[in-house]
Amino acid sequence: MQPLFRSRRDRLDRLRRQREEAVEAASKRESIPQSGTQTCPNCNTECTNTQLVQTDYVCPNCGYHLPIGAYLRLSLLLDPFTFRELWAGLTAPNALDFPGYESKLVAQREKTALSDAAVVAVGKLDGRQAVFVVLDSRFFMGSMGVAVGEKVTRGVEYAKKHRLPLVIFSASGGARMQEGILSLMQMAKTSAAIEQFSRSGGLYISVFTHPTTGGVTASFASLGDITLAEPGALIGFAGPRVIQQTIGQELPEGFQRAEYLEEHGFVDQIVPRSQMRETLSQLLSLHRKGVFHR
Repeated sequence: MQPLFRSRRDRLDRLRRQREEAVEAASKRESIPQSGTQTCPNCNTECTNTQLVQTDYVCPNCGYHLPIGAYLRLSLLLDPFTFRELWAGLTAPNALDFPGYESKLVAQREKTALSDAAVVAVGKLDGRQAVFVVLDSRFFMGSMGVAVGEKVTRGVEYAKKHRLPLVIFSASGGARMQEGILSLMQMAKTSAAIEQFSRSGGLYISVFTHPTTGGVTASFASLGDITLAEPGALIGFAGPRVIQQTIGQELPEGFQRAEYLEEHGFVDQIVPRSQMRETLSQLLSLHRKGVFHR
């Protein structure tokens, strides 16, 4: 009987192909169909889906950045055949027995092909290996529950253990209400992990995408050594309307948008999606002699 694989290299090659096929299938599932059109929510321009695919889902008229899924974002960033997902099937139980929550989780998983709202992966960007954590707003608006907090924490700890830089793309509506206090506990948990990572000398690049709000903004998303943002991203804790009602004052124009926050020092640089890969590559290259770079 002939062996199924002739060598260890054959086995690794097959596993690598399977991983790439899985990423490609997931990114295609996230993508807008090639046929038809879509109206830009910012300028109301009718964009063909072919145009949006060519522009990485950025409106060709006004530059509005449409939300994209985690696997698609990773496929735009990582070198071919370097993606390896960690803890893909990690989920959390309905610990508080919230009515209807389990059925909603099942529906979200079937719709998005995600186990929860975060994807953690190891991959290379222009040959430089790093850990990438990407929140996906398609899954309960990227809200942070126990599973998301655990995935983020594990990703940080993996980067620390393997002496790799860390890049986190945040997109979230805040804490997940169905998990109550357990969701809020993830703020302290993820922040503590980032603190240990920082004390060990690790490089953490935080990227805000639209929208990043609530407990995610108030925890790990705001703790980066370098903080980037996509154009027009809404970034904040409470929404502008809630803040205005609370303080009883008119808010400045563009309040909580990436451009306003860059002007006031909260964001280091606004980076269009078309330039994100190059920018991250430059940052990783500049820090390649750091403690956590190989």
